[in-house]
Amino acid sequence: MLRTLGIITIGQAPRDDIADLFAQHAPSGTKVVLRGALDGLSEAEVDGLKPENGADTLYSRLRGGRDVKISKKAVIERSPQAFARLRADGCDAIVYACTGEFPPMDGDEGVLFPSRVLNGLATGLLPRGRLGLLIPLAEQSEKLSSKWARPGVEVFAEALAPSADAREVEAAARRLAARKPDLVAMDCMSYTPLTKEQVKPALGVPALLAITATGRVLREMLE
Repeated sequence: MLRTLGIITIGQAPRDDIADLFAQHAPSGTKVVLRGALDGLSEAEVDGLKPENGADTLYSRLRGGRDVKISKKAVIERSPQAFARLRADGCDAIVYACTGEFPPMDGDEGVLFPSRVLNGLATGLLPRGRLGLLIPLAEQSEKLSSKWARPGVEVFAEALAPSADAREVEAAARRLAARKPDLVAMDCMSYTPLTKEQVKPALGVPALLAITATGRVLREMLE
């Protein structure tokens, strides 16, 4: 039986890069529908959704490819509309394509949140030790380090923009490697398998990529 996978991005649709990566992990023939929490807004309106502080800051990429910082509160406010549209599309599974932590939202029952997948893997693989994080924005360092903190685990964060070139990626990986992590979590849905391929030689330890880890869980849900 053919299935339908719904994806919500915190930015705008289309995001063919995200849709294509999830499609690669879904069972053959799965229909993929992607909606954005900021769909229907102009770029000027998106630019008006400014974060109040680091804790309110999310990173996303608009449909034209431009990187933006947006208010988490604004995304949360608009997300229920995207949930409702995907449910109307008849989706068999829905994934919220952001690694941030979110409070309960209207319509999020049964939705897969990548932060839970990534945290579960990191907890199982690293009960104690040194956890390295790759994060998109330096101002998110304190918030995300706190999110990942748990007894017996030291957390170190290094900022790496998903749009960075190969030289910047390698430099960030070397800075993080200098902290001698036992495991690295790549805490952004816009990091790609290519990003992981570029950072792994310098890191020398396993790296968890949010989009592929979540994709494998979705396959279990859809098969």
